[in-house]
Amino acid sequence: MTRPALILICLTLAGCGAAREGDYPALVPMETLLDEAPLTPSPAPAIEARAAALNARAEALRHETP
Repeated sequence: MTRPALILICLTLAGCGAAREGDYPALVPMETLLDEAPLTPSPAPAIEARAAALNARAEALRHETP
């Protein structure tokens, strides 16, 4: 039982090494994340067209099935 515990401890400590090569990445400001700017161009028309096409296909399949 001691050997598996020792191996587990060694593997855990090996994963905690400071092997980072560069600096810590720059963080995005909170104001940018909370900004409610609309997407440009708006994907809504394409999504609505796709939904209408799928609904039409589903309706056609319902009429085909006895």
